[in-house]
Amino acid sequence: MESRPTVYSETSIPSFYFEGRKQPEMVARRDWTRKWWDDRRQEYDLATSQAVLDALARGDYPAKRDALALMAGLRVLLVEPAVAEIVEVYVARGVMPRDPTGDALHLALASYYGCAFLLTWNCAYLANANKFRHIHRVNALLGLSSPALVTPLELLGGDSP
Repeated sequence: MESRPTVYSETSIPSFYFEGRKQPEMVARRDWTRKWWDDRRQEYDLATSQAVLDALARGDYPAKRDALALMAGLRVLLVEPAVAEIVEVYVARGVMPRDPTGDALHLALASYYGCAFLLTWNCAYLANANKFRHIHRVNALLGLSSPALVTPLELLGGDSP
């Protein structure tokens, strides 16, 4: 049996699944996220981290319980000591901002565990074409593969609504 590619989902994915804002861009991202999650996620092995679950558990927002339930059952990637070291390299090399539970951690986990994709709506630091070359260069120096940094729309391919 052929293994399915692994998709690491960071916090913006469950957040957008339950997005309630009415601006056209927010509605589009919500709809693409739901379409991918509902129709295509079974094509992949899904993973996340405790940092994502902790972020979803913090705060007071209407879909908190639903967002946590959406992530229930996903494989939780562990923050090994090597992952923390990768985070430090990303920060030191200017790949990611300093936030030990944020973007650098998501990228380090997806890279360390060899995920094919890091699924995100964070287009400032993760799904940002201007950062790809820098990320690939630093990961190559570390002996890591680089996940494709994608949005749900990109994983939908020609199957967008």
